[in-house]
Formats: sequence, C-alpha cells, structure tokens
Amino acid sequence: MASKSSYSCTECGWSSVKWVGQCGECQAWDTMREGSSGGGKGLGSVRSVKPSVIVASSAAKPITEISTESVASRSTQVAEFDRVLGGGLVPGAVVLLSGEPGVGKSTLLLEVAAKTAQGGARVLYVSGEESVGQIRLRAERTGALSENLYLASETDLGSVLGQIEATQPDLLVVDSVQTIAHAEIDGAAGMPSQIREVATNLIRVAKNQNLPIILVGHVTKDGNIAGPRALEHLVDVVCQFEGDRQTSLRFVRSLKNRFGPTDEVGCFEMTGEGIREVADPSGLFLSRGDTPVSGTCVTVAVEGKRPLIAEVQALVVKSSSPNPRRVTNGVDASRVAMLLAVLERRAGMRLGELDVYVSTVGGVRITEPAADLAIAIAIASAVQDKPVSHNLAAFGEISLAGEIRPVTNNKLRKQEAERLGFVRSVESSVGGLKQALALALNW
Repeated sequence: MASKSSYSCTECGWSSVKWVGQCGECQAWDTMREGSSGGGKGLGSVRSVKPSVIVASSAAKPITEISTESVASRSTQVAEFDRVLGGGLVPGAVVLLSGEPGVGKSTLLLEVAAKTAQGGARVLYVSGEESVGQIRLRAERTGALSENLYLASETDLGSVLGQIEATQPDLLVVDSVQTIAHAEIDGAAGMPSQIREVATNLIRVAKNQNLPIILVGHVTKDGNIAGPRALEHLVDVVCQFEGDRQTSLRFVRSLKNRFGPTDEVGCFEMTGEGIREVADPSGLFLSRGDTPVSGTCVTVAVEGKRPLIAEVQALVVKSSSPNPRRVTNGVDASRVAMLLAVLERRAGMRLGELDVYVSTVGGVRITEPAADLAIAIAIASAVQDKPVSHNLAAFGEISLAGEIRPVTNNKLRKQEAERLGFVRSVESSVGGLKQALALALNW
C-alpha cells in the first residue's frame, strides 16, 4: 500500500495528515513541512512495531560502584567563568553560551581557549563566522596566543568532525552552532532541523570521547536562544552572556547547570586589550565625591551569591507638561512607578507635578525588590534637597501599605556594606517607610 503524504513540524516534530498554518503541539506558525507519513505524535496513523533487541555495550552497574574520578571538573584558568560553571568544565559536558550580537561572546571564549591551551591542554577553536586570519588578529590584540590552540574555519558538520578526529583536542569551541550545517539534512544552516542535528552529533562525540564542548548560540530579537527549544534540553549547561554595549561591564549567568549551581554570576570588563576578569566589581557602581549631593543612596544587590554595592541616583524637577515624565535607567520602570505612588500616599509627598528621573551608576541593572528602599530614599532626598550620609546603605522591600519587608541574604548585604565603609544601614528593622525616610535624611 502506497504511503500517504504527511506534514511535520520542524520545531517539535508534531505531524498531521494535512497542512496547517500553526503547529498543534508547540503553536509555532509556518513550520509544517511535507514528508512521508510515519508514526508521529500528531494525527497520522499509528502502527505497532516490535522493537528489535540490541545487546548493550556495557552492563548496568550499581550507582555505588561507579567512579567519578574521570568526570571531575577541570579549570578553564578563567576564575570567573569557572565560578559560573561550578568549578570548571566536566569531561564530556556540552556548554551553550548565548548573548546579544557584539556583547563579546567570541572574545570571552577565545580568552578561555587560550588560557586552557596555555595550561597544557590541546584546544580546537572552530569558527563558522570568521576566517582563521581574522581570529589570529583578534588573538594578537588580546594576547591569546598559544601553540596548543588550533584554529579552523568550517561550516560543514562533516568537516568539523574531521577536524576533531585529526586534532584530538581536550576542549572544543564551536562559534557558532547556527552556522554549522549537516550535508544530509535539508535546509540552510540555522534552521531548527539543522541545529537539532548538528547539536545531537556534537553531543554524541562529547559523550563518547569525554570531550568538553562549548557552543556559541545566537539569540532572537526577543532575547531567546535561536533554534528549537530542544537545544537547551540537550546540552548540559546553558549560560547567558549579558551586558550593555554602552558600558564595559559584562555578566555571565548560568540558566541551567547539571554539574553545579545556577545562582552564580561571573563578572567581566571589556577593554581595548580584550576581556578582563573583575573579582570585586563593587567599586564600579559608585560615584562618591567629597561633597554630599542630594538624590543619591547606596544599596547592596545580590547577584547569585555575590553582593554588589550599587548607587541609585534620583532627580526631580517641576514638570512643564500636563503629564509628568518618569524616566528610568538600570531599574524597573513599573517598580519605580509603584514606589512613587507609595511615597505620595503613605509618606505625604506631592509628586504629581514633578518629572522624576531614576538611574543607577556604572550601567548595573537592579531588578530585585531589595533596592526599593534605596530608590525611595534617593527620590525623597531629591524632593527635600537633603543629602544622605556617605556611610549609609539601604536595602529592603517596600509594600503597598508602606511597610519595609525583610529581604534575603540580609546578613551578607550588611557584611559587604561594612567592608566598604558603610557602617550605617537602613533596613526592615527601622519600622515603616516614614521612619526609614526620617532616619536616612536626618541622621
């Protein structure tokens, strides 16, 4: 009997006997492609197939008899990157690093590859976006030269596998997975089917050869990793490289980690000579002068397990328009709008006729509620034109009722503030919002 034509989704594999505009499984649009009918999870017919028995390559063992010596993590010689990975790269692990274009992914990984190679390991760096000459020029500028660092410019999966076979590396870097294509799979490089097949083959090589692999991933305009969602499920570690092009600071966060924590953050600074680790970034987010200025307040944010001293600045001026402006930079705009309402209702401040500008120093972005109190104090200081003491730090969440709620890692925040000379703190123990403002502005 002749097989009927069917349509399958290139994103998730769902199949249907007729073409539809939207996938019934993952809800993606225009992803149905015609192919032969099979036993997919859609509307096609299902046939009962008896699986063939295959002899296992090795017998199963009790978990207590399995050694972990061969899979112990190895340092990349970049301490901030090791912090995010949970101590280093595990043999056979596949790491996916994504980030906005131009944020410095290639620069960071070239630095990681060079430091690892300088430590005696053999590293293969495969780029589908640059020629080996271009990579060499960048390596000379950043000082990332080593005889153990091998470069290759390939866009075909077969050629990449051939380079692995010829080089026998201890670490493989692929920049990027969206530029590599499988010759036997229809579609251009970067298509979901191509990304899935390329990633699957590289992961198989990683597991069979105990070869750690770092894949660079592109992102969409929404900030999500380009390609099928299955890519994030297949790899062992997913890292996000964040940063604003207008500032030199960069953060690496772990979104998924099978071998370590997901609450660690690595801090780097982009310079003319490449990327530099920042072990103590607190000083980057302060602008302390000799003369006290109204409208500033220091808070302690916690990125993963790392406390960061950050300064919040506020400026208020009489509005010349019927709709006063609310401009924010580095803080959540909706959170600031809520705090303005609480200050007006619970603290008696008239802000309806004022333009309010709130910003952080140094380009750091604060999203946690612990910065509520510092933002409120900075705004109140700007309204009353009273400077806050130089040795005061504030952290606490403000509720709609005007209460100051305790925040996590309170002891860690106080210790970091005291280490940098902020011996006075305003927090949940002082009482409500009115008491906190009075204490901060009249200390």
